[in-house]
Amino acid sequence: MRDEMGLGVRLTIASVTVAVVMVPFMLLLVVARMPLNDLDEGVARQLHAYALANPDVTTALIVWTDAFGPMSWRVAVAVLAIWLVRRGARLLALWAVTTMAVGGLLGALIKVIVDRARPGLPDPVALADGDSFPSGHALNATLGAGIILLTVMPLLRHRAAAWALAWFLVVTVACTRVALGVHYVSDVVAGVMLGVAVIAATVAGFERWRRSGASPPSAGRPAADQSSARRS
Repeated sequence: MRDEMGLGVRLTIASVTVAVVMVPFMLLLVVARMPLNDLDEGVARQLHAYALANPDVTTALIVWTDAFGPMSWRVAVAVLAIWLVRRGARLLALWAVTTMAVGGLLGALIKVIVDRARPGLPDPVALADGDSFPSGHALNATLGAGIILLTVMPLLRHRAAAWALAWFLVVTVACTRVALGVHYVSDVVAGVMLGVAVIAATVAGFERWRRSGASPPSAGRPAADQSSARRS
């Protein structure tokens, strides 16, 4: 009974998170389809001027955004999935890979639908292919950091520090995209929001699947978590 109540709480939290996040995301979607707003344009031009005046900072931003780009997160999640499979947590590994793939595909689809051009700045310090909304870097950083954090959370002692580190990586990657002039503020905010919504939605979906009898209840837990459950 207690386990079922816990499941209900988790599903409720996940469902509410999706609903709360998707409302502002849809507003940003409308903004992206409208003529360029003053906030997006003003921030893009100010940061571009700073980047031109500080080439050393610009170089550091490029290194950072490349180091924590989409491919880096995809590789990290793939390695995490392999580790989980070896520990017997196959369902959790499937959730991690599925969440990363679904989020990436959804972001690419929205880019095509919205078809927003990237900032057109004179003398750009960086270039990027494809459409602008939402930011793929911000989306994948949110997905990757969130997946890794939620997966290893039962094994961590300092969870507050882990949450802080995850959000630090997400925010800094998002900021580099605006500072380098390849995205608007609304692009990166939308990328982060979409990532949070996808994670919450897949958590709810996989919790329901796991509890429906598709697999043993303990299959979605890391081995260390399973052993502690048996002791209790």
